[in-house]
Amino acid sequence: MTHGAVSAPAEATLREVAELMRDRNVGSVVILDHDRPAALITDRDLALAVGADGVDREEPVGPHATRPLVTGEAGMDLEEAAALMVQHRIRRLPVMDGDGLVGIVTLDDLAVRTGDLQLAHQMTAEVAKAALPEFFFHQRGG
Repeated sequence: MTHGAVSAPAEATLREVAELMRDRNVGSVVILDHDRPAALITDRDLALAVGADGVDREEPVGPHATRPLVTGEAGMDLEEAAALMVQHRIRRLPVMDGDGLVGIVTLDDLAVRTGDLQLAHQMTAEVAKAALPEFFFHQRGG
């Protein structure tokens, strides 16, 4: 787990969140509603919203973040976190201790923690296949 997950209020602009990602060198930010974790936005989400969809950078981040937010608990073990990530098809799992955000677990964290690169690749593939089944299972022409 990476301690001290980066967060921003739902009222923050897309530009402010992009700057926060740049300044803190992270690929995701937990979005808070009334000081409680409620959503997550990734660098990819920002790129698609602003770059592909033409959304104004000064719009609030809240409507562009992924909801509902799936979270883990600080006391859960590595296998539980991994299972939760695969079950919900997510690559990032914010970690809570009671009502407070204490960190985030990513697929990269799992690879480093286990020292098992093959496991990390397998989890990434499972998450991707679950999220994009038509890409992996469509009929390929030829």
